[in-house]
Amino acid sequence: MSGGSLGIRSGSYGSLDKQGLNGVLPIQAASATRTKAYSKMLKEKETLIHWICKFAGRKKVGMLLLCVISAVVFVWVVYFGEDQENDNGSKVNDNLALNNPLINVVQSIRIDNWTSLAVSVKETKVGVMHPPPPSYFLGYTLPPGHPCNTFTLPPPPADKKRTGPRPCPVCYLPVEEAVALMPKVPSFSPVIKNLTYIFEENLNRETEFGGSDFGGYPTLKQRNDSYDIRESMNMHCGFVKGRKPGRGTGFDIYDSDLLEMEQCNGVVVASAIFGAFDVIQQPRNISEYSKQTVCFYMFVDEETEADLKGKYENKKIGVWRIVLARDLPYTDGRRNGKIPKLLLHRLFPNARYSLWIDGKLELVADPYQILERFLWRKNATLAISRHYKRFDVFVEAEANKAAGKYDNASIDHQVEFYKREGLTPYSEAKHPITSDVPEGCVIIREHIPISNLFTCLWFNEVDRFTSRDQISFSTVRDKIAAKTNWTVNMFLDCERRNFVIQKYHKDVLALLAQRAPPVIYPPPRPVLAPPPPPYMANNSQRKVPPRRRRDRKSGARHHRKVSKEIV
Repeated sequence: MSGGSLGIRSGSYGSLDKQGLNGVLPIQAASATRTKAYSKMLKEKETLIHWICKFAGRKKVGMLLLCVISAVVFVWVVYFGEDQENDNGSKVNDNLALNNPLINVVQSIRIDNWTSLAVSVKETKVGVMHPPPPSYFLGYTLPPGHPCNTFTLPPPPADKKRTGPRPCPVCYLPVEEAVALMPKVPSFSPVIKNLTYIFEENLNRETEFGGSDFGGYPTLKQRNDSYDIRESMNMHCGFVKGRKPGRGTGFDIYDSDLLEMEQCNGVVVASAIFGAFDVIQQPRNISEYSKQTVCFYMFVDEETEADLKGKYENKKIGVWRIVLARDLPYTDGRRNGKIPKLLLHRLFPNARYSLWIDGKLELVADPYQILERFLWRKNATLAISRHYKRFDVFVEAEANKAAGKYDNASIDHQVEFYKREGLTPYSEAKHPITSDVPEGCVIIREHIPISNLFTCLWFNEVDRFTSRDQISFSTVRDKIAAKTNWTVNMFLDCERRNFVIQKYHKDVLALLAQRAPPVIYPPPRPVLAPPPPPYMANNSQRKVPPRRRRDRKSGARHHRKVSKEIV
């Protein structure tokens, strides 16, 4: 019985093969080679079925085939159903971003910025599909004919009376277009992928290389190791006395403020005023979308907060949220200011981008326009302007000494240390690097491991040497560039002056107010003099011609001549 059934089943499979040869199934009859391979496969299957049926009846064979088919279907549903769910999840996230009305406005710019490092998904020998590696933002180009593609700086105006630094035009995109071009994925971080920070309960202050209770006391070996860029790194980066920045670490912040800062997961604009040194400047030309989505934070100390009492409510002055920093770790207010300036990624752990501006600056452009122009369009993760006049660290050090910015011995010690490490004067041989000296009052950056590493190392140099961050900038940048292909976008100083306006410090404003004449309002009425007497008025109206001696002599001669004629 089983043999007859085998004959029937083999005939049916054979008939399929013959039908394929006769042209009934054109897919199977594509070529003679494919037909032979298919016939060979059928024969192998036929032999396998003969072998199975030799030891089992028809019912048992059917049950066995049913179990095999069920197992295959189960594996298929579990694996591919999960993949489809993940795909749908990523699409949901994309849709959440694209449903924003301000993003959907722009349809004219072609965006090709979501590029994956994997060209294709390869299948292994066992047929298992591996998920693609994570995607990174790799930049974009504006469409052909866009005005910003052909934008060039005009020549500076020929004004002999004004020879100092001045702003220059910048080609920004409208806010809606800039928001539409905001990357959905982070930029690529070369070499380093995981960065953690050192926490020390018991500080060892007896090291040969200095330090502080806030930044720790790393040894010279630890400093050198921090410049050996690796995939995972653990390093000093301030806040070493506590597990959470702002809580028992120095530069302490109230928990309510820390909670608000943790919820900032997009763009943060930050500034600081310590020692009541400056007047808070309100940003201008900020879009309503930025007011709703960008976090504006102003860090102040207790002296500045006392000066601001009565000027704000609900911890806000205009768009700025005022955050009090207590237990400041340094006696120098400028060094305290370097904490929020360089360590924003530690204070705002969930933020993607940050824009730092000094307390004396007034922001006059939208943050999204600035990020698009100096980061996304340049495919950069950190941008800072060059100094308007100085490009060399040695020249900058001498200028700081001449201006009394820091004691000369400390500046000389720092420069000599960098010279022993290989620091050389700036020259055109360093191109494409355009300067070794930044104008550090504005820092634009994305919070990814490589840029966070840079600002941590930069802060460590400020903590270890002088607070003049322009002197240590190029050393940190060049050491990282030697290990990776990462660098900093250094744009023109006149472009920086386009989106921030520098104001006077409070002491200078007070001095100018003292020099200015007092303004009395309302002005007093003029006092009228009494009218003069009539005779004085007549006398005042008489004009007495000046007497000349020549006329008197000529008259005397004429008188003598007349008297002679009479005689």
